[in-house]
Amino acid sequence: MISENSGIGILLRVLFLFVVLLAAAWLLVISRYLLSGLAGCLAVYSVYDLYRINNKAKEEVQQFVESVRYRDFSRHFAVKHAPGELKPFRIGFNEINAAFRDIILEKEVQHQYLLKILELVDTGILCYEESEGEIILLNESLKNLLGIPYLKNIHDLQRRDGALYSAILSLPPGKNKIFAFKTEQTEIKVFLASTVFLTEGRNYKLLAFQNVNEALDENEAIAWHRLLRVMTHEIMNSVAPISSLADTLKNRLSDSRNDTGIDHPGLLEDIELGIDTIKHRSESLMRFAQTYRNLNKVTTPDFQKLFIRDLFERIRQLMQPLSEQKHIRLDFGLKDPDSFLMADSSLIEQLLINLITNAMNAVKGKTDPQITLSASETNKNRMILKVVDNGEGIPGENLDKIFIPFFSTTNGSGIGLSLCKQIMHLHNGTIRVQSLEGKGTAILLMF
Repeated sequence: MISENSGIGILLRVLFLFVVLLAAAWLLVISRYLLSGLAGCLAVYSVYDLYRINNKAKEEVQQFVESVRYRDFSRHFAVKHAPGELKPFRIGFNEINAAFRDIILEKEVQHQYLLKILELVDTGILCYEESEGEIILLNESLKNLLGIPYLKNIHDLQRRDGALYSAILSLPPGKNKIFAFKTEQTEIKVFLASTVFLTEGRNYKLLAFQNVNEALDENEAIAWHRLLRVMTHEIMNSVAPISSLADTLKNRLSDSRNDTGIDHPGLLEDIELGIDTIKHRSESLMRFAQTYRNLNKVTTPDFQKLFIRDLFERIRQLMQPLSEQKHIRLDFGLKDPDSFLMADSSLIEQLLINLITNAMNAVKGKTDPQITLSASETNKNRMILKVVDNGEGIPGENLDKIFIPFFSTTNGSGIGLSLCKQIMHLHNGTIRVQSLEGKGTAILLMF
């Protein structure tokens, strides 16, 4: 309605100017020079008024164009006291600015929403501009995965990890690969996938880093579980009759010697010794199989709210006497006394006892043996328990083997760390080892 009135107003001004010019001409023809002059002045004013309105409209349009150019959509054009002819312009400008503000706000909300999603997902996301290498996006998951708090340019990664840098740059769009790299003495395997896109004339490369350690650990645990089940079943079924038969033969040999009165001391003693050896080795093999059968006993944990302070107190009561006997300093660190886990307390206690026992063996011979058990919470509300010792550390070539059943660098059964790994798997957690030879070892339990 305002726009129509404004158009009518301009049309009336043009008609008024036309009438005034006609009147001035007619008055001039009839020799009414004074009135003709007045009509001429009125016509000049009408032309000036039209020019002023047109010039003012041009200024308003120019100001609006400038605000669009610099994306300043916060400006408001006053309508209430504006000339009638300019009100439609200002109303239209305000409506356009409001529409742009809504679009920008919606875009910003979507952008923040996307960023929040990317910060919450466990997959690492990296996006950079290909020509200059400028990092556009680096989410928290990737920062934690790589141990990099900040990265401005992709080429800066070359100084930190040349192999990873080369893998990122050489990965073709639409392709993927498994890549392994080490961070803080821990090997991490990631599934790398990449794609490229073009926007505003610039090429961008987007990469996803999926930590596959947990998936590989799960498959490995399942494989070992099946192997141990088959192995213990076959060993027990094969060895049990041999042990029983050895008992039977020994009894019959003794009865036969008493009944017949035949006495061949050397021969009978050799036979009896052989039977005893068969029985002894059979029983040892059965005990061996029974030990590894324990790996399959842990099936379903009983999840309950477990306060870390209570867990540490029970571990202290259990392990303090042994640590004092061996003159090992056992420390506990807990920042928040209200920290808790949803876990099976007996399984977690067993896990920590195994780890602390291993640590006690590792610090033998140290002048100041020390073991620290601590707990901390990440910014993603993930609880991390850490067992740290200042022992001799684990050789690099053994780091990948310590969780394999049967593997042991001592006289142990090789079941302890395998059992720890299975317990963490049942708690949907992971266990990681960081070790430096001659300096010590840290075991991280990430729930």
